Amino acid sequence: MRRRLTGAFVALAVVVAPVGVAKAASFNVKDYGAKGDGKAVDSAAIDKAIAAASAASGGVVEIPPGTYLSRSIHLKSNVTINLQQGARIVASGSGIDAPEPNPNSKYQDFGHSHFRNALLWGENVENISFTGKGVIDGANKLETGENIPAGKGDKMLSLKFCKNVSITDVTFREAGHFAIITNGCNGLRFDRITVDSPEDRDGINFINSSNVELSNSTIVASDDAVAFKSDYATGKTFLSENNVVRDSTIGSTENNAIQFGSETCGSFKNIQFRNLKVTGASKAGLGMVSMDGAVIEDVLYDNIQLTKTGSPIFIHVGKRGRCPGNPPTGRIRNITYRNITGTNLTAPRDIPGDPEYASTISGRADSKITGLTFDNVKLTVPGGHKESDASKNPPEVSGEYPPRIFGVRPAFGFWIRNATDVKFLNSTIEFDKNDGRPAFTTDSVSGISLNGVKVERSTGANDLLWRKSNGVSVTDSTTTTGQALRAKTS
Repeated sequence: MRRRLTGAFVALAVVVAPVGVAKAASFNVKDYGAKGDGKAVDSAAIDKAIAAASAASGGVVEIPPGTYLSRSIHLKSNVTINLQQGARIVASGSGIDAPEPNPNSKYQDFGHSHFRNALLWGENVENISFTGKGVIDGANKLETGENIPAGKGDKMLSLKFCKNVSITDVTFREAGHFAIITNGCNGLRFDRITVDSPEDRDGINFINSSNVELSNSTIVASDDAVAFKSDYATGKTFLSENNVVRDSTIGSTENNAIQFGSETCGSFKNIQFRNLKVTGASKAGLGMVSMDGAVIEDVLYDNIQLTKTGSPIFIHVGKRGRCPGNPPTGRIRNITYRNITGTNLTAPRDIPGDPEYASTISGRADSKITGLTFDNVKLTVPGGHKESDASKNPPEVSGEYPPRIFGVRPAFGFWIRNATDVKFLNSTIEFDKNDGRPAFTTDSVSGISLNGVKVERSTGANDLLWRKSNGVSVTDSTTTTGQALRAKTS
């Protein structure tokens, strides 16, 4: 029998091989012809310094203060790139490498399907470090759409089949479609980085990547800020495992702050999110979807503060199947939310749909979400819905994944459909405005327990509504003022 890890997770250690050694050879880009004046195109000189440092098996490429206008920069193994404080690598706006052909491009969008149309890129590289407090700046020259003109790039840093990459202290600005995209990588450590891209698209996409640690960083994007995905761009699928995101501030102005998917061909296991502040998400603060057959399991969210999020917690199993071979329905199981707080839970921007939706767990009849634990979850939701909304029956949606697909939920706290073994412990759900819906509504749920739960009294007839559900247990739970909970089974 598979051992569940709801109570304790093994600490993950991401070990990145040291790139530099004592007295490593230094290669100053200005010695290779770089001007750093913001006028000359310096990428060819930077490439020469990188090649020399790589040949020295651990050399340091020094980029001193200045503005280095650049086309595509080509990364090589065994190099440290020290982007000194006051140094800026700036996208030139033309001459970026062309996107390479990809026979698997039909399985994911343009941005995910190509890797070389980037300001910096490396394939099959290892032992690379970025250090220093400099800036990599798209300067509004990187594209965000699907039809990219020749010579234009749509990503800032692209890494494919990489090993042992670390980035420390670097800032990424105006990043186009992606600030950082990795695919098929193992051993990534990003510490004290900044992604400042609130008007572009994705912050960081870890795709098909394992042994990842993102720490002590600030990531702000328009689209998904930090996402774990698994597409078919490389012609195969991977298990993504042993990844940690911790001690960071993450926000999305128009999409999801922390997200699994939507590209989910390969599976995910043993992923942790700890000590985070989510400062905005017009869709999901903590989002998880399996759309293309992935199993997502053994995931921990611990000590996370949510503000300005349209949907605090969103889990969905769909059946899009955008991978070869007619993949089966995916599965989501053994997910723990611990010490989660949420206030001011409305979208920071006006996007399609409503500005707020209740937290949602939506499995399928053929793939119920299993083994969910919510421990010390405290949400103050906007409220303000009428009692008749309690009778809402959200549609079954297989091919889409944004929270808006289900419309108004029949609960103000949690709406749960097609799930088994769901536990709420020592949690509190309140609202800013009176709400006529129950705090919890279930549809086709087997085995749900509330222990030590407090909810604000609904202005409607019920605080709990169990529809076509069984195995319900409510103990030591009341309204926030100590009244008995009004429950209805239908």
